[in-house]
Amino acid sequence: MARSTMICSMTGYATAARELTWGSVSIELRSVNHRYLDVSFRMPDELRPAETMLREAIAATVTRGKLECRVAYALRSGAQNSAELDNALFAQLQDLNSKVRSALPDARALGVSDILRWPGMLGTDELPVDDLRATANELMPEVLREFTAARVREGEKLAAVILERAADMRTRIAVVQPRMPGIIAAFQDKLNVRLQEALVSADDERVRQEIALFVNKIDVDEELSRLATHLDELERILKKGGAAGKRLDFLMQELNREANTLGSKSADIEVTRVAMDLKLLIEQMREQIQNIE
Repeated sequence: MARSTMICSMTGYATAARELTWGSVSIELRSVNHRYLDVSFRMPDELRPAETMLREAIAATVTRGKLECRVAYALRSGAQNSAELDNALFAQLQDLNSKVRSALPDARALGVSDILRWPGMLGTDELPVDDLRATANELMPEVLREFTAARVREGEKLAAVILERAADMRTRIAVVQPRMPGIIAAFQDKLNVRLQEALVSADDERVRQEIALFVNKIDVDEELSRLATHLDELERILKKGGAAGKRLDFLMQELNREANTLGSKSADIEVTRVAMDLKLLIEQMREQIQNIE
């Protein structure tokens, strides 16, 4: 089964079952956030040989997340009515049980369920092991489709929240851009007066150089442009879909860097307020991105 080209959440759940003449087989998948793909299995020993194929099917569909796969079977009532104990194996097991209890008196004695579940105790033909494994392999694509669909639905919600925050960031950036010429002009006038007073003997050229130097330190046009570029890339990645969590997390680092610089270069209370708002929005996006595959 191919990986989804949509944005997927790392949180998901799905289950599927197959009814057969002798009973049923079920598979349950559940996952939570994780840095890498970490798959664990819970299944009866009879199904262990099928684990490799099931693991490969999961890895072909899922790239990240801590995923637990539970595989179980249930025999239909009366399916083993004709089952008989393997007397030779039963006698051997009794002998081994006695020897262990003699050496270790505190050891727990074998119970009826232990004996009945002992491999081969009810005969090799009573439990359709091959059918169990084949059915589990056939069932996995079905449960993976449901699992992926659930993760895609959750991913769409996460993407919508992130895009909403990105739109809020653009709104706040739009507040800063038209203010910058006036902010710089006011800063130049104020700085010019102060420098003229402080540098009484300095010529006009020296004053202009000092003003240009300080104005350059508060000019945030480059930071605003990079913020807009990063937001464009964010929207492109979300639109493209696929496994995007790591790329989006990197973008959050870059956005946060520019917001920090914007705040440190601010010479206006409104710009400072916008920088703080941007950092809050970036953190809110980062929280959502932690859930994206």
